[in-house]
Amino acid sequence: MSPQNPIRNLFGLHPSSPELSNYLASLFIRTSTADPSAVEVKSFPDAVYLNYYALGLSLLFTPLPGYNPKTGLKLSELNSDQLILNSLDIYNIPKPSASGPRSQNTSSRIAELAFSSFPSFPLVLDIGGEVKDKDGKAQTRPPTLEVTLQTTGKDFVQCLGEPDRKGGGSGPSSGSIGIWCEWTKDGIMIEFGGDEAKGPQAWERGKDAVWKVITLFSSTLGK
Repeated sequence: MSPQNPIRNLFGLHPSSPELSNYLASLFIRTSTADPSAVEVKSFPDAVYLNYYALGLSLLFTPLPGYNPKTGLKLSELNSDQLILNSLDIYNIPKPSASGPRSQNTSSRIAELAFSSFPSFPLVLDIGGEVKDKDGKAQTRPPTLEVTLQTTGKDFVQCLGEPDRKGGGSGPSSGSIGIWCEWTKDGIMIEFGGDEAKGPQAWERGKDAVWKVITLFSSTLGK
């Protein structure tokens, strides 16, 4: 599987599956990190996270019924056959800039900077189908959405239509979370970054905000 194939093909795979291993290896080739084993494991009874910081990628695995992983397990200690990939986070993390002090020195900012940006773009997502705009009128969407490092809120809404859920952006810029939008049926949630995505006027400026994290989960389209 190459990075150009739909990333949703990874859903349902086990951590040790050859398909997933090949996909991750193809991403590592695109980075300066030579060690494909560089992964942080966070295990809990109801979820296991594999964080590939160098790839800007976090994978969430759900245990099958009857398997309850202990907290703090190593990768080799997981029962891989009892875990399936349920969702994933893709990161777009700009380099720190002294010109944006309001975005600096927050706990979320420090945590995000642990990740690099995802190395394979454009990220192509299948989104074909008919949706309704904010006035309730039907609109036909293109078959795919191509996401780059510069894709903005306006770009997502123009392609996907109005989100099913949204939130964030309230409070002073230094303390609020960025705005986020979710297209539930598509299995897509977007968190936006930068000063445009924070503060009392975040939703007015949000159309120009660039995405920070894309979460992909199971889509219900066509079901």
